[in-house]
Amino acid sequence: ECQWKGPFYFIQGADPQLGLMKAWTCGDTDNGDDEWGEEIKLAEQAVQAINKLNPKPKFFVLCGDLVHGMPGTLWRKNQVQDLKNVLKNTAQDIPLVFVCGNHDVGNAPTRETIDDYCENWGDDYFSFWVGGVFFLVLNSQLFFDSSRCPELKEAQDVWLDEQLAVAEKQKCKHIIVFQHIPLFLEKPDEDHGYFNLEKSVREEIMEKFHKAGIKAVFAGHYHRNAGGSYKGVEMVVSSAIGCQLGEDTHGLRVVVVTEDELVHRYYSLNELSSQGIEKELLDVLAKQK
Repeated sequence: ECQWKGPFYFIQGADPQLGLMKAWTCGDTDNGDDEWGEEIKLAEQAVQAINKLNPKPKFFVLCGDLVHGMPGTLWRKNQVQDLKNVLKNTAQDIPLVFVCGNHDVGNAPTRETIDDYCENWGDDYFSFWVGGVFFLVLNSQLFFDSSRCPELKEAQDVWLDEQLAVAEKQKCKHIIVFQHIPLFLEKPDEDHGYFNLEKSVREEIMEKFHKAGIKAVFAGHYHRNAGGSYKGVEMVVSSAIGCQLGEDTHGLRVVVVTEDELVHRYYSLNELSSQGIEKELLDVLAKQK
């Protein structure tokens, strides 16, 4: 898969976060997540919409906050099981790629919380190739607060440098990153808050990504659509499949990868279910074959 074979597309989703809608409505985000029927329906709608797409996407990536229950909380196990039951219905020929979020490993993760995540969903960071494009999945909680597992952050940093060296050697078409927390929401020098990374950490990562020639970083966490760019690295923040915190609708992002660029668009679940991908994007896919 490290050879370019022509354009393809993938689907990015984020924050199905089973349990947040009830918790948010009742104003108790710590303990109010005892119902998640609404999110199950939305996740089912997402899977059904993806299964109907023709041509098929190369994969479906979920950029973190799979469930709302933090590690060790009451409803977490049931939420995880219910989400797995929904995702099992994804068409067999559409691989699922999981990215960990703060609700998956904790705001300040530990080796135990990360091990628990890995047991359920797979590695917390890894790389893969699709048709000449190199993808990196990162554990952004290690950038956010690694105070309880500094050695794990160091291991990811070393691994990331090695992976970027591999990418450079292989002369890949594009390098694309998936993580949960955005580097920034709109501007690279914006103030630090809950929804982005701390400024000095962000600057170091952005510069590293720029030097490595990374094309785009896809994230979630914000429950709204946002984004910007830093020296040619595009930051794409996608809204949630689950609870919306802004004006966007429950949705998914369709990302078309061509030889020269990435063309992407956020679709509401209703839109994607009823109409599929618009002609414009299908034309981009077909044009270069």
